[in-house]
Amino acid sequence: MALYARIIIMFLIGLEMDFPYIKRNLRVASIIAGGSSFVCTIFAIAVTSFIYEETGAHGSAVMMALTVAVILANTASPIVVRLAAELKFASSDIGRLAISSSLIGDVYAVFLLIIISRNKHKYDFFLWIMLGIVYFLIVVAVIVLNIYVANWLNRRNRNQKYLKNTEIFGLLAIVIVAATALETMGFSSIIACLIIGSMFPRGGKAARTLLIKLSYSVNNFILPIYFGYSGFRADVTFINSFRNFAVVVIVILLSIGGKITGTLAACVHLKIPLNEGVLLAFLMNLKGHVDLLTLTIGLENKVMSSNTFYNLMLAAVVINSLIWGPLIAFMVKRESDIFGYRHIAFESQNPESELRLITCVHGPRSVATMVGLIAASKGPENVSVSPYLMHLIELPEKSKTNLMYHQKEEDEISDDDDYGGNDVVEINEAVDIFGAESGLMIHQVKVVSPYATMYADVCDYANEIRASIIILPFHKHQRIDGKLESGKEGIRVTNQKVLRHASCSVAILIDRGLTAGGSHTSSSESLHHVATIFFGGPDDREALGFSRRLGMHHHVNLTIIRFLHTSERRQTMGVNIAQNKEDVLMAISDHETESNIDSAVLTDFYNRHVTTGQVGYVEKHVENGADTASALRDMADMYSMFIVGKGGRDHSILTTGMSDWEECPELGKVGDLLASSDYNVSGSVLVIQQHRSSKNDNQQ
Repeated sequence: MALYARIIIMFLIGLEMDFPYIKRNLRVASIIAGGSSFVCTIFAIAVTSFIYEETGAHGSAVMMALTVAVILANTASPIVVRLAAELKFASSDIGRLAISSSLIGDVYAVFLLIIISRNKHKYDFFLWIMLGIVYFLIVVAVIVLNIYVANWLNRRNRNQKYLKNTEIFGLLAIVIVAATALETMGFSSIIACLIIGSMFPRGGKAARTLLIKLSYSVNNFILPIYFGYSGFRADVTFINSFRNFAVVVIVILLSIGGKITGTLAACVHLKIPLNEGVLLAFLMNLKGHVDLLTLTIGLENKVMSSNTFYNLMLAAVVINSLIWGPLIAFMVKRESDIFGYRHIAFESQNPESELRLITCVHGPRSVATMVGLIAASKGPENVSVSPYLMHLIELPEKSKTNLMYHQKEEDEISDDDDYGGNDVVEINEAVDIFGAESGLMIHQVKVVSPYATMYADVCDYANEIRASIIILPFHKHQRIDGKLESGKEGIRVTNQKVLRHASCSVAILIDRGLTAGGSHTSSSESLHHVATIFFGGPDDREALGFSRRLGMHHHVNLTIIRFLHTSERRQTMGVNIAQNKEDVLMAISDHETESNIDSAVLTDFYNRHVTTGQVGYVEKHVENGADTASALRDMADMYSMFIVGKGGRDHSILTTGMSDWEECPELGKVGDLLASSDYNVSGSVLVIQQHRSSKNDNQQ
């Protein structure tokens, strides 16, 4: 049972690896993991002779040194993942860096474990080479087989969100049979299971079901039982003398000292802030299954024939784990302002930085447009994007008393639940098809809540994943004749509350059928013409910053349309592309006016993207709101999407009088005009509101 548990644990660790993040931050994570592991290994070598003598061991001193090195240097990545998730900082940069570093540290400890659990069979050199080739072929064969079987199961279960239990058992059987075969040959299957899990195809129903079921099983059953059994085998009565007590204390202090010294030295080298470095050092001290596995295998293989050593080291591991969990929780709560959610507006965000966005849908109607917007937002191919599709389902008030679905949505894996019905299956199928075509994995979240509190679920989840923007569907949907028809009033109320309470930028999408811009087709029909309407103000600057990402996508033709008063025609004559950046900053510091900030942002955008031919730029000179409305009507059928800021322009003469026929204030004057059925706009409209810190302050 321990063998099977070990196989599943290592397979799950590989399955949970965030390869895009690890690939981007491999150097940083490796330095942190390497620094802590190196110092701990040095400490282990230095203290081994003392421990060997005090515990009365009779085995190999080298093997004992390796065992002590594992105990001091290992960081339990499953425990780090779980603790970071429980304390709500797993999606932060420091949390992801800690998880990646712990994974690399785990791999180092596993390599030492393989040496400790060396083959007891006496094979000659030629046979070892042959067995090594067979080992490699088995691992490659299982990886290829998993890819084909997973893709086949994904296609086979198009009408379901998750795989059946028998199908999951079939996938696990492939891994378990291969791992057992490797163990029978005399090799450790730990690294093989880790590699197989890391190479398992991510998108689709197979990976989704495996992650949910294995995470629940491992975290709630396998690890507690394994730890409990190991503790049951330990005999704390061995700590019956000052010498034995001193051994336990020395091991704990060396583990703590090695991790803190090595991690902080690495953080100083990488110029990571001290408070974040201390949290990383604390997290790297968490111990887990590899330590216990090393002690168990070492005792069973008679690497060191000393029950005293086994029990003392086991006590040190348990005490170390008991120390650091509460300490980390206390530190995260105390430094919540530092490790909390820090939103960076799109106007000051690097367009090549990672994008985290939440798109919300109430049904399958707007999924295609939302998915296309996700793909277009990715920009260039090398930019990382973490998209989430949140399915919002109304919970009738009468059912609120007997349902706690929103508290356990991640554990719900039934396709037969009453909430969402066929919509869940249709949305899941559309996302899976898109993922298979584009290779972009969209995380799906289902929220069941009354409309009165639905906004809180959306805002809380955005805080948890540290989203850059929330994209909400408009409460009206397009009919066959092209007119917009009103939907449920609860959807509109939810949008208004999210706009008021969200801790990030919020956008409302008026869907008129933007297709999936992310599908990898080379035909010219897939090119989308997108216009960003710019009047000025923080919301328009946020729209401009978001548009910059779309303009970098090869299937998007972006045009910036700036509206100016006719009196500015002679003064402006286009954007001053020769303006020096220092002059712009000086102007901002001298005047601190919105117009100067707008000019600075637009000048920088022009120099970066328009002069290179990547983005188009047009100026429209108008006299008043009527001229603006007329100009917008003239371009109604020229673009497949319009992006505009909600407002924040004070009392601009360019929009004077446009609010006289305003129907939806949550869209702002210009957005409401473009959403009006009287205008016959053929393209979708994205209305963006920049987050203002005062909103969050008021909420608190």
